[in-house]
Amino acid sequence: MKTIKVNGLGDLFDAAGEILDSLEGRTIVALRGEMGAGKTTLIREICDRLGVADTVTSPTFAIINEYKDRGHRPVYHFDFYRINRIEEAFDFGYEEYFYSGNLCLVEWPEKIEQLMPAEGVMTVLIDVTGDDSRLLRID
Repeated sequence: MKTIKVNGLGDLFDAAGEILDSLEGRTIVALRGEMGAGKTTLIREICDRLGVADTVTSPTFAIINEYKDRGHRPVYHFDFYRINRIEEAFDFGYEEYFYSGNLCLVEWPEKIEQLMPAEGVMTVLIDVTGDDSRLLRID
């Protein structure tokens, strides 16, 4: 497990680079952390590293946002916070995204735990250690 200490927003760009460097062929990044831990902010930095020109916002109500990286490949950003039933993930066809081979950045993966693929998933645990500091643990 790799650990990254983030002491403020200025450290996030480098942390995002370390996450991308650690993918090792995996295409799903499951971000876990309490409300307000910075999952969306970290995803914004990952997308910035990938050259996404779109505005990156949390898809809390839409469940999924699609962006394009600098190579015009899709990057999918999920927020499952508002999922009440696992069937809702089936309704929008989560499988097409998760098994597409494109990068999927997932907030609140615990809401759809049983749907996460057995392989190809990186987990990033975000622990709040202070007002502006975080400890990221990457599996």
